[in-house]
Amino acid sequence: MTHQDYRYKQAFPKIGIRPTIDGRRKGVRESLEEQTMRMATSVAELLASELRYPDGSPVECVVAESCIGGVNEAAAAAELFSRSNVGVTITVTPCWCYGTETMDMSPSIPTAIWGFNGTERPGAVYLAAVLSAHAQKGIPAFGIYGEDVQDGGDTTIPDDVREKLLRFSRAGLAAATLKGRAYLSIGSVSMGIAGSIVNDSFFQEYLGMRNEYVDMSELTRRIEEEIYDPEEYKLALAWVKENCSEGQDNNPAHLQTDRKRKEYEWETVVKMTQIVRDLMAGNPKLAELGFTEESMGHHAIVSGFQGQRQWTDHSPNGDFLESILNSSFDWNGKRSPYLVATENDSLNGVSMLFGSLLTHTAQIFADVRTYWSTDSVKRVTGHQLEGNAKDGILHLINSGSAALDGTGQQSKEGKPVLKPFWEITDEEVQDCLKATSWRPASVEYFRGGGYSADFLTKGGMPVTMTRLNLVKGLGPVLQLAQGYTVDLPDDVHDTLDQRTDPTWPSTWFAPVLTGSGAFTSVYEVMNQWGANHGSISYGHIGADLLTLASMLRIPVSMHNVPESEIFRPRAWGLFGTSEPESADYRACSVFGPLYR
Repeated sequence: MTHQDYRYKQAFPKIGIRPTIDGRRKGVRESLEEQTMRMATSVAELLASELRYPDGSPVECVVAESCIGGVNEAAAAAELFSRSNVGVTITVTPCWCYGTETMDMSPSIPTAIWGFNGTERPGAVYLAAVLSAHAQKGIPAFGIYGEDVQDGGDTTIPDDVREKLLRFSRAGLAAATLKGRAYLSIGSVSMGIAGSIVNDSFFQEYLGMRNEYVDMSELTRRIEEEIYDPEEYKLALAWVKENCSEGQDNNPAHLQTDRKRKEYEWETVVKMTQIVRDLMAGNPKLAELGFTEESMGHHAIVSGFQGQRQWTDHSPNGDFLESILNSSFDWNGKRSPYLVATENDSLNGVSMLFGSLLTHTAQIFADVRTYWSTDSVKRVTGHQLEGNAKDGILHLINSGSAALDGTGQQSKEGKPVLKPFWEITDEEVQDCLKATSWRPASVEYFRGGGYSADFLTKGGMPVTMTRLNLVKGLGPVLQLAQGYTVDLPDDVHDTLDQRTDPTWPSTWFAPVLTGSGAFTSVYEVMNQWGANHGSISYGHIGADLLTLASMLRIPVSMHNVPESEIFRPRAWGLFGTSEPESADYRACSVFGPLYR
């Protein structure tokens, strides 16, 4: 069994499709059976062809065994879905149905209803009625209603309906996939960073997750007692020596270490990478070696490594393990990223988790470090920012680690991208590795040494920066900014980069401005950002994030998503339509955490 197979040995959640129908027999129901079931199968075919699970396999749908015309058939579908590991449901109908008798009553499973826009039968009337029932019963549902009228025999899914079906399903599967999994805290609070104060109530009530905790001394124990696969270690070390280029040592001469120490640090960080992965997902090879308990892992879909300072003052830092695990490949080949939050910032870890589940791509963990105005760049370098950067840029730079996919060395149609692992070519893996220099860690920061990933992200990529924050008395709040990565002339980048730390990975980011709120200027984006970290995902995925947040009852305080793309449960509109942001807060407060 490969690491990938073992990691995903438990089934992914499926999407349940519920064809509801007018229950009146002797003519009415019989005339609608074929059309209704055809709607259900066409939705199932769409989702299976367009969506994938984190391991790259197609999403699976379960269609109810019969149309649902009343409560008995609704109960039969619910029982089927329970047996089939359904985590998301979509109800479809072209006609009037008995709302409270046919509705999905599962309070913690995301649900949507597509009511066919046709004049022959009142699918839209049922949609409105059943959404009203969902609101009245406190089970928010997403309503899908096509903009244009279709003919009664039309079997196609209009583009606007298709977009909403896919958006809802991506977000719903993300919510269902994280349910029951764990956040693994390796260590505790790093340097007083509030995000590394792991809040178990938040994980349990809002995400349906559990929390697992391991002291960093567990890494020491496993290294000293050799609780890792020795054959894999040999393979990994050889791969690292061949593919990971050691860069210039920027430490002052009196702090630089000799070759023997550097080799020890390479050996240690490779073992650390194996061990953290095994702590998260387990490893059946350990059972063969006599370490059955350790082979089980912690069922962690995301983790955080404290590192600073209790570990890094004495041992090689976690930059290598974080960079490699967060990437889409390692010595075993291409695979989906293992998400590890720097400094055990669990809230940024969740931000990474959201982006990863929605896109299946690697996420770039970064400090939201510096706002550079056009005037400041001009003063320091003489360069005039242009294009996407004309209003200023943000320097996103983590303290030594980031997914190697973040180099931007993968491409599609000649443009830099981040891809799901199953689309990445062997050549692109090598390009990412070649674009990364492993610099001996800054010893003034990391007394125990280690290696930091040094690369520069290619410009021109659409990306979304996300951050989850906790506010006492309010709970979790999400914020996001869509924008683009930026290329700077080499000398300009070098001048600005040298002012921070040239051994760390850099991304230049220009958010899209809207002229209002936090997006009146790049300065305000920086000024309104809620913490020192952010997670950067490929693509403008803000609309998907808003949909996911509403499912989890997490309000969004700051975003630049066009209003036409916002898709939330229909009940949100009952809290006001003139100020959607305020309505979002009120709805999340009233309905409360999904798993409370």
